Amino acid sequence: MSPLTGTPSQPTATTCAQARETARRVLAGQDFPPDLVSDVLTVVSELVSNAVRHAGGVTGFRVTARAGRVVVEVSDGSALLPHLRPASPHTPGGFGWRVVKTLAPSTFVRSHRNGKTIIATLPSHPGPPPAP
Repeated sequence: MSPLTGTPSQPTATTCAQARETARRVLAGQDFPPDLVSDVLTVVSELVSNAVRHAGGVTGFRVTARAGRVVVEVSDGSALLPHLRPASPHTPGGFGWRVVKTLAPSTFVRSHRNGKTIIATLPSHPGPPPAP
């Protein structure tokens, strides 16, 4: 993964703000619509904050802009897989994974020896995302 922050066994102090700034730099100069940039920044924030909150921190981070799509990859050291929580007006939070799956429906999780990597693909045009 590049840019990589940390190693698979060592969480880093990557913050949501740092990850969003990295994503902005990757997307700068590209001809992506503002709505897509906003969606990418939202996905980055959700995945990084979930890694920090639930998995001990980010161990790897990458944003790649390709023809027809933007790919966000966030790694952490936890083997626990994300899941949708039932919506409840009495329980705060729990919407991050739902937001990610809504903005990037082809998101998947790759488990590995040192935790997992969540890979979210956002199409740069309306319609289904291109095949990987």
